[in-house]
Amino acid sequence: MSPSDRDDAELEMEYPEDRGNWTGKLDFLLSCIGYCVGLGNVWRFPYRAYTNGGGAFLIPYFIMLAICGIPLFFMELALGQFSSLGPLAVWKISPLFKGVGMGMLLIVGLVAIYYNMIIAYVLFYLFASLTSSLPWEHCGNWWNTELCLDHHLIRGSNSSMTVNISSTVSPSEEYWSRYVLHIQGSSGIGDPGHIRWNLCLCLFLAWTIVYLCILKGVKSSGKVVYFTATFPYLILIMLLIRGVTLDGAWIGVKFYLTPQFDHLLSSKVWIEAALQIFYSLGVGFGGLLTFASYNTFHQNIYRDTFIVTLGNAFTSILAGFAIFSVLGYMSKELGVPVDQVAKAGPGLAFVVYPQAMTMLPLSPFWSFLFFFMLLTLGLDSQFAFMETIVTAITDEFPYYLRPKKTFFSLIICIALFLLGLILTTDGGMYWLVLLDDYSAGFGLLVLVITFCLAVSRVYGVKSFCRDIQMMLGFKPGIYFKACWAFLSPVTLICLLAYSILKYQPSQYGSYKFPYWSEALGILMGLLSCMMIPIGMLVAVLKEEGTLWERIRQASRPAMDWGPSLEENRTGMYVNTLAGSQSPKPLMVHMRKYGGITSYENTAIEVDKEIEEESMM
Repeated sequence: MSPSDRDDAELEMEYPEDRGNWTGKLDFLLSCIGYCVGLGNVWRFPYRAYTNGGGAFLIPYFIMLAICGIPLFFMELALGQFSSLGPLAVWKISPLFKGVGMGMLLIVGLVAIYYNMIIAYVLFYLFASLTSSLPWEHCGNWWNTELCLDHHLIRGSNSSMTVNISSTVSPSEEYWSRYVLHIQGSSGIGDPGHIRWNLCLCLFLAWTIVYLCILKGVKSSGKVVYFTATFPYLILIMLLIRGVTLDGAWIGVKFYLTPQFDHLLSSKVWIEAALQIFYSLGVGFGGLLTFASYNTFHQNIYRDTFIVTLGNAFTSILAGFAIFSVLGYMSKELGVPVDQVAKAGPGLAFVVYPQAMTMLPLSPFWSFLFFFMLLTLGLDSQFAFMETIVTAITDEFPYYLRPKKTFFSLIICIALFLLGLILTTDGGMYWLVLLDDYSAGFGLLVLVITFCLAVSRVYGVKSFCRDIQMMLGFKPGIYFKACWAFLSPVTLICLLAYSILKYQPSQYGSYKFPYWSEALGILMGLLSCMMIPIGMLVAVLKEEGTLWERIRQASRPAMDWGPSLEENRTGMYVNTLAGSQSPKPLMVHMRKYGGITSYENTAIEVDKEIEEESMM
């Protein structure tokens, strides 16, 4: 062996263990669909649509999808695929903004804690549906009160008999609040009460399922999504067919889609549309960036962006038909307007829809299908949250953690399970509402605004488009450039201003949260924002020179920024390869790897552009 060969062998031994890639062509696409199509599509979009102009809401919805959703989605995918790095290590692009990645990690950790608790509730109802008669069908159980009114009595009573149901409570509502949550055992958020062991076991099962599915990283979760990302559509179509065949279904559908164009003059409707797009696509959580980082370098993420974003919108609209067709039937059976039975969030999933299921023949079967659909929808998103956390930290310490990724994933799951135990107490719902309201609120908006500006303004749209050209063989058009440079950041800033101006304290039913809990929630949001200046301070202190020189150095890409694999480092990025001293690094790269591909032709064009710019 020659000395140069020995040096090469030693250099190879110093490389960290390979990150791995998706094992199939559809793994990435289905993982993204599963991540974006989640619980919010079922329990938030339909309610938002009918309260903000019905069918007219689709106009601002698709406009905001074009201005804010698609460009930011594509930006996050492109950044992850180009660098093959997680949310922390990717900030080699501009070390000054590494705090954005730290903030993302904090938010994802908080969301993962309470999101898996929602999956635990779904598992609870799933098991409760494995019976001949649903336990929330009638009153007369130990958890029911005198206010409980069996709505089957209304259906069976004389049609001329009027019953005032506004002062009554449905069996499904008391089952949810008094049996599942046992919220009567807590006086408020400061009095959590005892742990509900049945919920604790469901939470443990939820974390066990998640761990087993992410055991081998994307190699295992990428296979699970073939089922969890596609099966919900089958169930949704079954629920839709059953819903539209019910008597009174079209009352609900009409209520859902009747356009009220006067609502379009209200700024609130446009803000609500932007918020729905923003949170539904999961931009800014780091999940998209993480998934894309496991792609091959030339994966067509441009095509995938449109498939996922438009597919997500279609699913939301389809879910609205499935939900409101059943609510229309329910309103006719009870003799009340649709708006009295329609709710959003957990109220729809765990109170209204379960009550509607009791009115159908074979109610346990339809209930099981509904909650199994919610389970598969929720698990996909939880996989993404966990993969984001694990990938971000292992990319920071690849030599130590990557070989022990399976064990490290177990430690993360155990830690988050223990932190989530407070959510299984009598007062756990109060803590869940607080986490839901503040963990990914204004803090996430601040992070995404900074993320967008760091890439488009500091790194530069032109440089970013060159990177995309290296991967895909073409540059993004004027539409993406305009959105990244101006339209998307401005829209996000308007969203942030609106959320601050229209701030309302957290509330659960009639319970108003105390001031100390509000302060804790605001601190939760501020903590993720504070990661940005903390990261900047650390980056500046690592540099040398005057303050301005340090800031300029920290804002420039690191020396090793670029594609992770040597064969993909064409054009200007060959300069950063170890041992490359040639003034024509692309030629060295071509001699070493042989041939000129279409992507290397692109790299030659990029080199020529850089030379022309430097001569001007």
